[in-house]
Amino acid sequence: MKALLVGAGGMGRVWGKTLGDHADVELAAWVDIRPDAAALAVEELKLTNVFTGTDMHKAIASVQPDFVVDVTPPEIHREVTLAALAAGLPVLGEKPLSDTLEHAREMVTASEKAGQLYMVSQNRRFDPRIAAFKGLLSNIGKPEILNADFYIGAHFEGFRKEMPSPLLLDMSIHTFDAARYISGADAVSVYCEEFNPTWSWWKHDACATALFEMTGGLRYTYRGSWCSDGRHTSWESEWRAVGPLGSATWDGDQQIIADIVDAPGEGLFVGTKPLHVTPDSTDFASGVAGSLREFLRALKTNTTPMCECHDNFKSLAMVFAAIESAATGRRVPVAQN
Repeated sequence: MKALLVGAGGMGRVWGKTLGDHADVELAAWVDIRPDAAALAVEELKLTNVFTGTDMHKAIASVQPDFVVDVTPPEIHREVTLAALAAGLPVLGEKPLSDTLEHAREMVTASEKAGQLYMVSQNRRFDPRIAAFKGLLSNIGKPEILNADFYIGAHFEGFRKEMPSPLLLDMSIHTFDAARYISGADAVSVYCEEFNPTWSWWKHDACATALFEMTGGLRYTYRGSWCSDGRHTSWESEWRAVGPLGSATWDGDQQIIADIVDAPGEGLFVGTKPLHVTPDSTDFASGVAGSLREFLRALKTNTTPMCECHDNFKSLAMVFAAIESAATGRRVPVAQN
């Protein structure tokens, strides 16, 4: 299948290599609004026979691709996605779905009208470790408590240092989407607070604490910081789930453990037995390669993939609801569509 890649920045190069390495994909065209950016990326990755330029419409007419991969900044996603769908092409786009909920709704509607797949690459779902943790939860009964901690001292340069709500707007989508995937629940409402410690090197609030009410009675809490040097958590966060039959934790790396209620205890505590899980990476494509594999499978089988735009909208809505809650100081509902 022939792919048109839009965007030649850092992640664009990751996608260029991923597409170029896939046996069932031909990277037929690569465009970027910056003159020569795509051509330089093609040269850097030692790719051949790739149409390059700045005009997406010209690329579509020239190579007649089978699908489009959008790796542009969030504020450009709407323009690229609507153009691709209007041309009758399915789209695999980088997260977040869009820069506003209004634009996201427009893009979802365009996918419906075109009858074409629009999927968002939430690449952290495609990880054998998160799949193992999700599977482990069946041993503790239905969880009603889910916690995630994210603490990274990120000394970024560039736009992130100046943007409002940098943690919530740029990073929390990964953890919020993971919470939905792990629990199988959707967010109903949220109360969130943002703040900036006195030592923060960020212009705007780089820390947040959020409590989500989820469907099925689950409460999901998120504690995050992008100005916490030392003792970093994993980029995947640290997780704890609690159900009627025990508790399960994942350190965001290889340690995936549950304590399962085993027998009545003496005194305060019941007896538990540990259950360790080893992630199974057999036939598992991780990261953006996993996103691409899921997207291609959906196209070939005419089935709905993980992270299809209707579903991914619910993760994006958690981000904007949390930001609204922090700004207004009140609990707010999370949009479902």
